[in-house]
Amino acid sequence: MKFEHCKGCRDEVVWWAFLVNIGQMIYKGLLGTMTGSAALVADAMHSGADVVASGVTMASLKLSNRPADEKHPYGYGNIQFISSSIVGLILIFGAIYLIYESVSGIIAGDISEPNPMALLGALISALTNEIMYRYQSCVGTENKSPAIMANAWDNRSDALSSVGVLVGIGIAVMGFPIADNIAAVVVGFMVIHIGIELNQEAISGLMDSTLDIDDLKQVYDLSQEIEGVIGVVYLRGRHVGEEMHVDMNLHVDKGLSVKEGDQIVRWVKEKISYEMEHIHDIRVTLTPAQVVKGGRTGRKSSGTGHGGDIPVVTIN
Repeated sequence: MKFEHCKGCRDEVVWWAFLVNIGQMIYKGLLGTMTGSAALVADAMHSGADVVASGVTMASLKLSNRPADEKHPYGYGNIQFISSSIVGLILIFGAIYLIYESVSGIIAGDISEPNPMALLGALISALTNEIMYRYQSCVGTENKSPAIMANAWDNRSDALSSVGVLVGIGIAVMGFPIADNIAAVVVGFMVIHIGIELNQEAISGLMDSTLDIDDLKQVYDLSQEIEGVIGVVYLRGRHVGEEMHVDMNLHVDKGLSVKEGDQIVRWVKEKISYEMEHIHDIRVTLTPAQVVKGGRTGRKSSGTGHGGDIPVVTIN
């Protein structure tokens, strides 16, 4: 992490997001009604959905902190991917309603020019949501939290929608009132796109997709630095919420005793845990290899596959 207080921000950021979304829902709803802006009222509904999304995120972060138990030996981290999916679905269904209301207004001819004061509401909303996006994005990235990142992108979608509302209201007050409703429709499709992306990422996480190649490479390099490690036979990893789980098999001299092999495993785990954040579970197995003169092993070590040798030490 960049700073020591990043972990503290993890617990604070969702509360800030929750309170900001409540404030935006109230002031945009009131201002939209007073100024006659359909787009601003739709944007207020979007903020209302965000209040629910923030509540879901807070609940998921609370649950993900629970320790592993018999029914969930890997912990509750994946609840954050479920939370991310729920946030995405809220965005999608909220956007569909927003589009429906706006199109219905156009078809019914229920269009009126909004008061210029609506511009102020859209401008404040865009700036506020962009600030919250940057804040939550920083916290989510440093803590590797899919739930916080989903909430961050929720705020980015709000910022983009508010910009669209700002443009639509601006054109509407210049004598083209239909632009207000058209802006709401365009914003709705933008929000749907973000909601679909959040669900795709959540599904990927729940399907145990691999760690980033940079993370795997760092694990590979660190394990090679340990005395007694001849090579890496295979290496794989997955995300469990904010945590990373790694499985690896290492080549060691076949002449090592079980005690010496046990020591190498401990060194590997300590090295990786110290150098890398968010590594929660490191599973290491050892495979014996013949050390020959002029080379490190009697057979080439590779990044995948077991190589056909029988492990002499397995430590979980």
